[in-house]
Amino acid sequence: MWFIYSLLSAFFVSLSDVLSKKALDTEEASLIAWVRFTYAIPFLILLIPFIDFPRLDLTFFIMCLVLIPLEVTAVLLYIKAIKISPLSMTLPFLSFTPLFLIITSYLILGELPDTSGFIGILFVVTGAYLLNIHTVRRGIFEPLRAIGREKGAILMIAVAFIFSISSNLGKVAIQHSNPFFFAVFYPPLLSFSLLPIMLFRTSSKRSNSDSRGKFNKLFRRKIFYIIGLCIALESIFHFSAITIIEVSYMISVKRTSLLFGIIFGAIFFGENNIRERLVGGIIMIIGVTLISVF
Repeated sequence: MWFIYSLLSAFFVSLSDVLSKKALDTEEASLIAWVRFTYAIPFLILLIPFIDFPRLDLTFFIMCLVLIPLEVTAVLLYIKAIKISPLSMTLPFLSFTPLFLIITSYLILGELPDTSGFIGILFVVTGAYLLNIHTVRRGIFEPLRAIGREKGAILMIAVAFIFSISSNLGKVAIQHSNPFFFAVFYPPLLSFSLLPIMLFRTSSKRSNSDSRGKFNKLFRRKIFYIIGLCIALESIFHFSAITIIEVSYMISVKRTSLLFGIIFGAIFFGENNIRERLVGGIIMIIGVTLISVF
């Protein structure tokens, strides 16, 4: 069941990305970032009767205080990335998170990866190279230069780096509470933190009357509720999986979200060079598995 839960979590986070990118045609990025957490809350509230409420200690609240600015920054960059670049050229770079974890572990703890870890790094870098292999006819380094020219890819690499830090902090917060409590408690915190940013950015682009009209229409957009439902389901399946299996195994399966993202990018947005990006994505997932599991 942990495998099915992890796969469903990957599917729903990818579907939320598709819907978010669609909504970004007419909406500001900070608004969609806020929507992803805010509209998930009504669905997550349904979990409350099934949650064991823990006694929260100081460590839990410290972790949350440190996590909030990191997560807010990450989600704003994440939404900006999928807005300005194809899904098939942004989502695969989330696989850089375990690579960054190896780097930070070495810098902080002096720990080096074993043989499988080094091979995994090679697979992730090779997969990233193959995402733009069609440009190799202009030079062997052209696929890497193509990544540098894709602003969304650079932003997603920054997101992956932030996630390499926040994933560890989130794990500590869960250890000092419990997975399902954290799944319900955390989105309202992020929603509240994103609210002033969203209001400032959206109101600065409209007159006061336009802003009031837009705010009144905000809760009547069906796509926002579907995005919220997808995020809620992703969270439920995510935390259901980690209650019965090690996080490293779950994350390795959940990274199939980048394959769903590549396929959805082709289906819904007509993105090009999908075959080579699927090959690159599969190789990156193999690398993530080698780093995380072995």
